[in-house]
Amino acid sequence: MRFTSRGPAPQRRNDIQTIKSLLPYVWQFKWRVIAAIICLVAAKVASVILPLFLKDIVDKLSVPATLLALPVAALVGYGFARLASSVFGELRDALFARVTQGSIRRIAAQLFQHLFALSLRFHMQRQTGGLSRDIERGTKGIGFLLNFMVFNILPTLLEISMVAAILLWRYEWPFAVATLGTIGSYIAFTLFVTEKRMVYRRSMNDLDSKANTKAIDALINYETVKYFGNEGYELDRYDRNLGKWVDSAVKNQVSLNFLNMGQAAIITVGVTLLLWLSASGVVNQTMTVGDVVLVSAYLTQLYAPLNFLGFVYREIKHALADMERMFGLMELGEEVADRPGAKKLRTSQASVTFENVDFGYEANRQILFGVDFTIPAGHTLAVVGASGAGKSTLSRLLFRFYDVNAGAIKINDIDIRDLTQASLRHHIGIVPQDTVLFNDTILYNIAYGNPLATQEEIVQAAKSSSIHDFVMGLPDGYQTQVGERGLKLSGGEKQRVAIARTLLKNPPVLILDEATSALDTKTERAIQEELSQIARNRTTLIIAHRLSTIVDADEIMVLDQGRVQERGTHRDLLARQGRYAQMWAMQQARQEAV
Repeated sequence: MRFTSRGPAPQRRNDIQTIKSLLPYVWQFKWRVIAAIICLVAAKVASVILPLFLKDIVDKLSVPATLLALPVAALVGYGFARLASSVFGELRDALFARVTQGSIRRIAAQLFQHLFALSLRFHMQRQTGGLSRDIERGTKGIGFLLNFMVFNILPTLLEISMVAAILLWRYEWPFAVATLGTIGSYIAFTLFVTEKRMVYRRSMNDLDSKANTKAIDALINYETVKYFGNEGYELDRYDRNLGKWVDSAVKNQVSLNFLNMGQAAIITVGVTLLLWLSASGVVNQTMTVGDVVLVSAYLTQLYAPLNFLGFVYREIKHALADMERMFGLMELGEEVADRPGAKKLRTSQASVTFENVDFGYEANRQILFGVDFTIPAGHTLAVVGASGAGKSTLSRLLFRFYDVNAGAIKINDIDIRDLTQASLRHHIGIVPQDTVLFNDTILYNIAYGNPLATQEEIVQAAKSSSIHDFVMGLPDGYQTQVGERGLKLSGGEKQRVAIARTLLKNPPVLILDEATSALDTKTERAIQEELSQIARNRTTLIIAHRLSTIVDADEIMVLDQGRVQERGTHRDLLARQGRYAQMWAMQQARQEAV
């Protein structure tokens, strides 16, 4: 038997892959990128020629007083170069701001879209706290990477190249060799130690996500924690993960201190060597005081950003580690995807057919076995059966949250796999058994069925679901906040909001999955009458527990362990004295006992 694929799991990415994933988003702003790079080069050229003007000033002011003259040209050039360095640097930052923020926005939007494209299986297995933390760290990492690559890494490397070239051009080769040797040693040491340190950063990320997941999970299930008095247990779970995170953080800090000490030693040796060479040149009268000032200025200008470069490189590696998970999410394959050339469903009347459908969530756990039925357009089919029989699975397959393992599901004789998912779901409305609302107003939650609906249409839907009077009795009316997952409303009130937003959607196919299970008897009867009126003009699939709510269905189907056991009208099934008749008798006996 064939089971659907979950999509390939992302492999461990390397830094080059992560940067390649980022570049297309950056290059969408290519003209800004090019302009920013031009400003970057101009700023660094101006910065590198500053010490040359300073040397001329010092040399001209070092002559005997009788020959002393104001070095106007050198002073003007120095001032112009310093101004140009600052102005071009600010222009670079201004131009690149849109690139950074625009890239983050587009990546975040695409990731958000991709997460909705992933299957229900992924979202049932995900851990929301860890997922949100991975996305948050990843987007921050993008901003850090782009800013420091353009504002620090590239300028520093460009400056190093120009300074080395000037030293080689104006002085003996030992100056350039000492400069490049120090830089090479510094970079090699930084790369080696930082790579060793990355294992601690990845460990910190994993443990941080796990701790955050446990914290959010416990807070979301606040009532359950309080019911069972397990606050201490949840705190212990959270604290154990934090303890492991602290161990990794300490190791990370110790290795950072070692890296800083090594970098300081390398820079100290390089600076001392270059100053010794320039001082020797003055003593030997092969160099002037201005040359010493020039070399000193280059040392200050070069090693200050180089020292910062070590910090930047470490943080960039951290940012890349943070971005790994985010781009890894974007590479998760879609289990259920539109076929090439999929058609849009456009109809006001729809028949629904299940043809010998087999399905299992896991390879070793099959749920449905050869399920076969048709709901003609405008008719109602009710499905009953014990818990775990596969009733709710029918609605998930009809929405195409999963693809069937065998057989087919058709709407108007078209396989739903040949339709776009968006158009398919646009034609289906559902009132689920477990209703979860957005943490917003009642108005927002009802209007979610059709965001373009008018106030009058929203109110009419609320009236049809018997919730309008309740809403109007609240101090804030339709602007009442429902709280996280709708916790401020009772189960029945949430169910009525769910019914209202489905009515507002006005779909040709309607699924009622235990739609009135959370309502009291009086409210259930009122809503049931409304639902019966609505279902007459729609193709309706009712998943029911209370058999009294489905006696008027055009056909009733009994599912038992994923197989169709009986089907027929209410009267026919009672006459057969089979499984349905037994269920009916048991429920009637319970009602009489009450």
